Parts: sequence; structure tokens; C-alpha cells
Amino acid sequence: MRLIIFLALGVCLLSCNEKETKQAFSKVTVNTLYEDSLSIRAIELMGGSLAFAGNNGVFGSIDLRTGQVRTNVQQFDSITPEFRAVAHTSNDFFMLSVATPALLYKTGGKGRMELVYKEEGEAVFYDAMTFWNDQEGIAIGDSIEGCMGIVITRDGGRTWNKVECADLPKAVEGEGAFAASNTNIEVMGDKTWVATTAGRIYFSPDKGKSWEVQNTPMVSKEPTQGIYSIDFYDENLGVAIGGDYTRPEANTANKAITRDGGATWQLIADGQTPAYKSCIQFVPNSGGKEMVALGFTGIAYSADQGNTWKELSGEPFYTLRFLNDSVAYAAGKNRISSLVFQ
Repeated sequence: MRLIIFLALGVCLLSCNEKETKQAFSKVTVNTLYEDSLSIRAIELMGGSLAFAGNNGVFGSIDLRTGQVRTNVQQFDSITPEFRAVAHTSNDFFMLSVATPALLYKTGGKGRMELVYKEEGEAVFYDAMTFWNDQEGIAIGDSIEGCMGIVITRDGGRTWNKVECADLPKAVEGEGAFAASNTNIEVMGDKTWVATTAGRIYFSPDKGKSWEVQNTPMVSKEPTQGIYSIDFYDENLGVAIGGDYTRPEANTANKAITRDGGATWQLIADGQTPAYKSCIQFVPNSGGKEMVALGFTGIAYSADQGNTWKELSGEPFYTLRFLNDSVAYAAGKNRISSLVFQ
């Protein structure tokens, strides 16, 4: 009787383990949710909705249950802003425009957006934003007067203050960030990583109060080269991708990984697929082994922490966000789509 019980338990354990084993993706199905003559580089999952903002001042949301799309247009005087960065807290949605004047909006009263920060100047160009929590958030931009442009809120986004150059590392000549997918900034707990065109990472251990530079081996000799996107699975494991969008076939020194929180970075799949990509994200619940990278060059997938990759689709997109471990949402030129991985 005891032997039968042990055998039954063993079969159960084997069966449970088989059910828990996740199969590597072999294909992706693309379903269009929204089409318009827009460039959309910033999306954000907010509860049961996907919020987005793009060029022509257009912003909106998609109800992921019903598929209903709501859009609006934000103007500032005679200016129609181009938005490439969005973020959210539990209560508010934020969007930030590129070029000058930089315009940062949050949800206001009566369904309107409220301007909470404006910055003017020939070199002003903001690229990405996110929040550590419901009170503290950060937006990053290209360097001005020798340091990266960084603005921070500590009051839920009602007011934003620019970090003084004296409190930041000195920027490399022409250093900035790519406003390609709103994914060149990552936060995890109190920690923050900001990826730049110079192939460097600005790291803060204390929510933007102090900063240091982490160097990477990523290609960065030309203004169009550098890190376009980063993602962290936990406080130690992170990945970076980029390359050169003017030479999208180039695949050397465009992918790197860290296993010590960014202190050191090593190239992965160097000289192999994928080449240029504008966004990379870890697959949720994959133990940090699986990741998806995409760009206008298509969708690529790795099941072994970036050592080897396969192209799943030639469909072009700029950015993506995972809903769960098999469904993501992607945006690009003229559309937003769901991606179902199998």
C-alpha cells in the first residue's frame, strides 16, 4: 500500500511539473486594434485599458475588454505637440512631448489634460518618463549645458523640478536618449537606469537623488547609434538593445546583458540576429530567460537569455508592453495591435 502511494505521488509530481513547463514561443499572431495615420511610440497598460499618445497631438485609450477606442487631440496655443513618452500612477495619466517647448500633461478636471511642466530652449528634447510610485516620477531628455535633462516629481506629478547639472554626471558631447519607444528608462524599487545614445547607463540607487555612470560595450560611435531600449527582470538582471536605425541590418555590439544590476555589461548574440531594434522586454514569469525585441525590422524572440534568437515576424512596430506571459500590445506606424505568442 505504501509503495502504491509513493508511485501515485511520483506520477502526480511528474504530471504537475509537465504542466508547469512553459514551451518556447514559435509564432506570434498580430491582431490590429486601432488604425490611424499616426506614429505611436508610447503605450501604457492602465487597468483594463491601454493608454497611448502619438504625433499630431493625438492621445487616447483602448478598452481591452470591449475594444472601444477613445481619442482626443491636445494643442498648445498654435502648436500641435508630438508625444513620445507616457506614464501613469493609480490616479493619473501623463504624456510628454518632444522638442521645444517640452510640454508635460497630467489628467485634470472635466476630462481635460492639465499642463504641469513646460521647458523651452533650442536643445530641449525629452525622450521617456515613468514613475517609481504614485508620488514620485521621472522624465529624461537630451543633454543641455553639459548634463542630461532630468526632471522629477515628488508630489504625484503636480509639480516637476529639473535636476541641477552639479548633481549629475558630466555628459559626453552630444549625449542624449532616443525617443523611440519610451523604454530607455527603467525603475525597480528605488533604483533607476537611464540608457543613452553614448552607450552609457545613468544609474541612481535612490530614486534620482544621486547618480553615477555605468559603461557598456554597446556601439555608440555615431549620433544614430547607442542604446535604444532597456528592461530589467529584477534588480540584477537587465538587458539592453539598440544599434543604428540608419543601418538596420547591422548586428554587432547592439545587444548586452547585465547580471549585477548594471555594474558590468556583456555583449550577447554579437554579430547574430537580431539587428537594430527599438524596444526590448522580458517575458513575464519566464525566470528572466525569455525576451522579445521589436522595431520597424520585425519581432524577434529569445528563450535563452539572449544567447540565441529567432525572428517570429516581419511585422513592424516601435514599442510593446506585456499583459501576461503570452499576450502583449505593440504600437508603431499607423496602428496599435495585440501580439499573441504561442
